Amino acid sequence: MCARNPGTSLDLEWVSKSRVNTQAVLKRAQQIQSFRLPKKQWQAAWLLRAVTCIDLTTLSGDDTPSNVQRLCLKALQPIRSDLLQDMDMHHAGITTAAVCVYPSRVSDAVKTLKAANSSLPVASVATGFPAGQTPLQTRLEEVRLAVADGAAEIDIVINRTLALTGQWQALYEELVQFRTACGNAHMKSILAIGELGTFTNVYKASLVSMMAGSDFIKTSTGKEAVNATIPVAVVMSRAIRDYYIRTGYKIGFKPAGGSARSPWFGWCW
Repeated sequence: MCARNPGTSLDLEWVSKSRVNTQAVLKRAQQIQSFRLPKKQWQAAWLLRAVTCIDLTTLSGDDTPSNVQRLCLKALQPIRSDLLQDMDMHHAGITTAAVCVYPSRVSDAVKTLKAANSSLPVASVATGFPAGQTPLQTRLEEVRLAVADGAAEIDIVINRTLALTGQWQALYEELVQFRTACGNAHMKSILAIGELGTFTNVYKASLVSMMAGSDFIKTSTGKEAVNATIPVAVVMSRAIRDYYIRTGYKIGFKPAGGSARSPWFGWCW
């Protein structure tokens, strides 16, 4: 986990003056894609590390207590024991980073993990995931209910309408209320980058989310037509760097995407 980000006052001047050079971002993304991949034991080490950064997720309409239980057990032992033995990693205690479910399934996940004597955190999507098109009070109550049921991380979705229309003050105020509703739970702000239109909007939404106290900024819900991409990762990572330079607070980054049952990857630096 990253240390908590207390947030800052909204710096509208910084937000309004921000511009992203699209060609520079695409060039940097191309450079990253040209890097040589690690081989043999180094590749295995990176893959094991990636497993420990996954939020193992189920977000389907047919979720039940039993399939949430299976998901939790998979999160506790994501790699086959014989493979871990072969790599001499069977005593490393490798698990995923968290289990992520809808608010109504949080109690099922918490119960299963508690029965397994595990401290693995439960994450919950909230705030009208994935569209965020429910009334503000409904979105706030959803956060509170998920936290009350034991969620240690809350994945909120930003109001894309406010971002697309440049209402950064209103977006900031909503996110501050979500952060307050999260209490001690970490808040991950999903930008839904596939619906923000431009790299500049992605950068500005990243800044506003961090100023409002987000512990992580996350690319996507996984439900949009475009989810995590390397160019977007470059833009969001640079926003994180710039925020750190100005404030001294380190924010986590989580690329996400795929189907409702796909794992979500993320890391913190």
